[in-house]
Amino acid sequence: MRVQFLVFVYNKTQKLYRKYFKKKKRQWQFNEKQLLEFRKDSLGRKLGEFYKKHGFTMIPKMENHDVHHLITGCGTNFEDEIAMQFLLLGNGKLNAHLLAAIILGAVILPEYTKMYIKAYRKGQNMRVFHHLDFEELLWQNFEQVKNFFEQKQTPVLY
Repeated sequence: MRVQFLVFVYNKTQKLYRKYFKKKKRQWQFNEKQLLEFRKDSLGRKLGEFYKKHGFTMIPKMENHDVHHLITGCGTNFEDEIAMQFLLLGNGKLNAHLLAAIILGAVILPEYTKMYIKAYRKGQNMRVFHHLDFEELLWQNFEQVKNFFEQKQTPVLY
């Protein structure tokens, strides 16, 4: 019942979030089927496979969120969605929608507090990515993109 309440709140606020927080953002030029036509090891292909595996469709102006799932390894169930918001906070993202999700998630699902703290720390230890438009990186090798953002600092080779 707690999760159903959070899903209800999310469904009611998602359109408002896109309208007010994503005003200047444009919808990606690709659909789920086109993503599956990308090179097998590319970020675009992995994203297409993610949609197919989970039975998801792209939500206009929210495509980057799904890439965040891929590069962070966060799952798609509700406690994982809340954990991803904590990870994004740790990565430097801050807005009213994110704070509301974090507060509601922490209050309504407190049994996942350790997971949320771990996700926050993981976000702090990753390169900043929350503000990027990943559409430009869809052709890149997925593992290289993921590895790049998992490293906070570039190693120095002598």
